[in-house]
Amino acid sequence: MVRFDGAIAGIGTASGTRLVIGMWPRSPFGPVTDVMVERADGHRILLAPTQELADFIAATYAFDEVRVTPVRRGLEGDRWGVVAPDLAVTFRVQGRPGLGWLLSAVPRSVARTRAWTTVIDPVARLTMHGVRTRGETSGGRREWYSALDLHRITDLTAEFDGQDLGELRPVEPAVRFGFGSTPAEPGLTRVLTTVAL
Repeated sequence: MVRFDGAIAGIGTASGTRLVIGMWPRSPFGPVTDVMVERADGHRILLAPTQELADFIAATYAFDEVRVTPVRRGLEGDRWGVVAPDLAVTFRVQGRPGLGWLLSAVPRSVARTRAWTTVIDPVARLTMHGVRTRGETSGGRREWYSALDLHRITDLTAEFDGQDLGELRPVEPAVRFGFGSTPAEPGLTRVLTTVAL
């Protein structure tokens, strides 16, 4: 088992490009940030800061293109920034929606278990289109998402490959990197991800 402990930002844009940003202060690869991009035409791109991390993620999920490139994240107040040579994203993280309050009320000792992710997976499937908390990745690995909290994302500016991605929009259609997507409403999910090798 390997575990990534941090947060995932799910962002849709007016251009149709969707971004899934993994920010992992604790991971088997040290503190890292990766970005999964799906363009409006369905082309899926991974940005990862090291070859080792890129190889692991590409063996777990499905991409049409992998770029090994520096990826950095920063935080100033409630404003987050993620930059790479071909990417510049800033967004504001604000209050919890109702689901965020529910997730934060579950004791961490329970929420971080694989048993809990199994119990709530049917609920996630029924209430949030495309969202799953457990399943098999496109690379044939078993994976569990322990969601611990959720906050809304607002005030987006984003550019990728020299293109302004436009205003913030829902993550629609659902992204196709693995067995599930992020919630449609743009948000930052505090999460523990467990992958069985």
